[in-house]
Amino acid sequence: MATTGTATLDFGAFPGASDASVAITGQSGIVSGSLVETWLLPQATADHSVDEHRVEPLVVLADSIVAGVGFTIFGRYDGLGDARAYGLWTVAWVWN
Repeated sequence: MATTGTATLDFGAFPGASDASVAITGQSGIVSGSLVETWLLPQATADHSVDEHRVEPLVVLADSIVAGVGFTIFGRYDGLGDARAYGLWTVAWVWN
């Protein structure tokens, strides 16, 4: 069975930012060649509804694996113009 979890990306208070990251630690079994997948999870936060999680143009990906430790999830607002994301967003992850 793969290892799974959730985390919160924080783009900060309005007007927010174009990118955010969160470190996932405590993954003692992860190795440098592990495959990590992330996605925006439609789960409400204090700042955003389930519906906003479904439609907001956010891109999330995992990178920077540290064997025996964890990885980092990066989020980026992918909308048009100079708009930014703000507040808390729920992400899910799995690695194998």
